[in-house]
Amino acid sequence: MRLASALVDGQEEWVLMTAGGTVRGSRLAASAGVKVGPRPMEWVLEGGPGRWETIADWARRAEEQGMEDATRPTFLAPLPRPRNIVCVGLNYRPHVAESKMEIPSSPVLFNKYSSAVVGDRAVVRPPQDSSQLDYEAELVVVMGRSACRVEESRALDYVFGYCNGNDLSDRALQFRTGQWLLGKAGDGFGPIGPFIATRDEVPDPGALDIRCLRNGIEVQHANTREMIFPIPFLIHYISRYITLQAGDLIFTGTPEGVILGYPEDQRQWLSEGEEVVVTIEGLGHLVTTIGPRWPA
Repeated sequence: MRLASALVDGQEEWVLMTAGGTVRGSRLAASAGVKVGPRPMEWVLEGGPGRWETIADWARRAEEQGMEDATRPTFLAPLPRPRNIVCVGLNYRPHVAESKMEIPSSPVLFNKYSSAVVGDRAVVRPPQDSSQLDYEAELVVVMGRSACRVEESRALDYVFGYCNGNDLSDRALQFRTGQWLLGKAGDGFGPIGPFIATRDEVPDPGALDIRCLRNGIEVQHANTREMIFPIPFLIHYISRYITLQAGDLIFTGTPEGVILGYPEDQRQWLSEGEEVVVTIEGLGHLVTTIGPRWPA
């Protein structure tokens, strides 16, 4: 399934993405004789595998009947309020090399906050003193179950699905101190979307083509098989120290091609009006526009 979040008649609700359009969750339920009012995406995730299977049955029925809503909703980030956002740095060898850093022996972890999350077609306004804004195309894991000290061999069982992500980063703020947080966790610095593809739609997250386009020109192109630490290991490793919950996000790292990787005299940082598109195999296109800086 491909699920998104949207405003329908002014109310937030999860929706099913179909070949022809969208169907809001409450309508899907009603078509199966179940009375469920508008619910956010958290309701889907927190219901666990039993609810997911029920929704999958509703989705199959909707597809067979060619069901779709008459009006197009206003889309939000597919998960507007993630509980935790764990990010992985330096997870592709060529990106480590272009960043002039050493290959990590363990995953490099940092975090963003829910205020960083915006959806497809969002306009992101950097802070007033932003001067080195960079893109980072990434595969994002959406957790579906509580995961604490899980075995690597079973790690994907805890995943609900996947989506595109852009780990926007202001390099000047990132390296102002020894901690990366300031340059990584700004408001709007975590675009995701446009939808979540459930785990069954992505049989091998370790073999996905990932691309980033800047104003229509390809600047990143790699495959998730090139990760230093693959997704099952990341979930295993993180859950040894941090209990992951349904609705948590993991940004899994970016490949080479970021602006930081260019020689200093060739770095042209993102500026107002530019468009960045992240596209990962089977996950659609995540479009972000850079807006004006916030006033001082």
